[in-house]
Amino acid sequence: MDWIKIIHILCVMGWMTSIFAVPRALIYWKRDFAKTGENGPLGDLTYRLYRFSAGLMVLALITGIYLGAAVWSFAPWVLVKLGLVSLLFVHYMMTGGMVVRARKGTFKESDFYLRMFNEISVLGVIGILWVVVTKPF
Repeated sequence: MDWIKIIHILCVMGWMTSIFAVPRALIYWKRDFAKTGENGPLGDLTYRLYRFSAGLMVLALITGIYLGAAVWSFAPWVLVKLGLVSLLFVHYMMTGGMVVRARKGTFKESDFYLRMFNEISVLGVIGILWVVVTKPF
């Protein structure tokens, strides 16, 4: 069981890297695209980071659901955590939509929107960590 926890934490760390970095990278990609009219290395890096973290997300979700069922029998705090993780999943999918549009040269979101979008994910992670550490329910 410890190995599953280790895999879960490792995958979550990788997924969170993308959740925090990709919206910020989209700001710089957008600026670079405005100057050059091309996606360039920054766009490629942003896309690859997002794509790589998708696999980590899947493994994090699978191991997390398994641990929630097998170790904690879906205790109320686990259900709250899964609800918050579901919101992060939606955030991640929205980010993916922005990345797909950016690859086509379409940047609809402002720099301010992307910054706020990025900060919302931080609040979500803080909520998840609070539930996991304190197990209030």
